[in-house]
Amino acid sequence: MLLEFEQPIVRLEEKLAEMKELAEHSKVNVSEDIKSLEKKIQTLKEETYKNLTRWQRVQLSRHPERPYTLDYIYSITDDFIELFGDRTVKDDKAMVGGLGTLDGQTVMFIGQQKGRNTKQRQMRNFGMANPEGYRKALRLMKMAEKFNIPIVTLIDTPGAYPGFEAEERGQGEAIARNIRDMFMLKVPVICIIIGEGASGGALGIAIGDRVLMLENTWYSVISPESCSSILWRSWDYKEQAAEALKLTAQDMKGFGLIDGIIKEPLGGAHRNIQWMCNELKKNILDELKALSAMDANKRIDSRIEKFSDMGSVIE
Repeated sequence: MLLEFEQPIVRLEEKLAEMKELAEHSKVNVSEDIKSLEKKIQTLKEETYKNLTRWQRVQLSRHPERPYTLDYIYSITDDFIELFGDRTVKDDKAMVGGLGTLDGQTVMFIGQQKGRNTKQRQMRNFGMANPEGYRKALRLMKMAEKFNIPIVTLIDTPGAYPGFEAEERGQGEAIARNIRDMFMLKVPVICIIIGEGASGGALGIAIGDRVLMLENTWYSVISPESCSSILWRSWDYKEQAAEALKLTAQDMKGFGLIDGIIKEPLGGAHRNIQWMCNELKKNILDELKALSAMDANKRIDSRIEKFSDMGSVIE
């Protein structure tokens, strides 16, 4: 999939391919022109992705080729075992979780999962969890706490499912309970936004000792499109809404709402998935090492203090 702002890069890459084909099938020496064009393409890429608007970063976060939760988990763990069900209603396919080994250490992984094609998206409900999804997540967190296993959550959702049946089964209560109980978990908790981080759907699994965001992701109480439809009665102002919401990783770090930003390959995580997985694994291991050295009660106190300080102003 080609995004609009990437078109100038693609046109130059097509021209480069033509020049290489010409060099291969003729005696014309264009080696200097090829080197010059390759340098121009690299410079254009660096300038383009360095100066992305907030809306363009939102577009990158939704790229259909971008790695999802299970892509990361299966790549960085040695023997992932998925666990199912909330023991009350059913198994929510939009929320996945289970145990995996990370360099010899067992970790409980939990996250929203989107689908690659129409059938998968319907099965995963586009990554929008129902109450049973959040209750499954909390069940797995409590299990991890019982066996002293650290928790890593991978967040990628356009929001919790807003359907009638979800509200009927207690969507708000399920998210609120997760937020409350995650504050008191005795094991290390690392939360990483890998794509979209929208509203309570994201916050329901995002209370941790460390909250990190990938470079081209967003985190906000509402999506730009929904914000635009409320304020302007139209989705046409989504770019202005994105600017006003200040929802990028860089914005969140500046506000002190997250603890760090994980760098992505040039062009986004989907450009070099294996590199991105290695970078994610490195950051998780580094954070786990630091958090595991802390006393459990001090870790809980620090977690509560961090979130309590958000939005407070001292005059």
